[in-house]
Amino acid sequence: MAALLPGYAVAQRNGDDAAGAAACGCLGFAGVFGIVLVIVWIALVIALWVWVWVARDAKARGLDNSILWMVLVMFTSLLGLLIYVLSRPKGNLIPCPHCGNKRLQASPKCPHCGNA
Repeated sequence: MAALLPGYAVAQRNGDDAAGAAACGCLGFAGVFGIVLVIVWIALVIALWVWVWVARDAKARGLDNSILWMVLVMFTSLLGLLIYVLSRPKGNLIPCPHCGNKRLQASPKCPHCGNA
């Protein structure tokens, strides 16, 4: 509410109540729009982080279709993420001694560099 007061005060100085109300309304809309924009931005950043994690995790676990899993999660949101987490190969991820990327401990070769 305090953000609306300067616009109203400027309009009141000129003696125009309608202009003061309009200024408050515009500033209020701008404030709400700004808050919504920040929330949308944060949601997009979190979604991008999850999509990249799914693609990297699927690649590290030796799945050939890691991009398809990322697209599935992108379009189906939490349901797709739940499906991925429940259906991915289970096991520990360890660093590859050759390339340093993570790979599934039980896999015979690294999905990144192809070495054993």
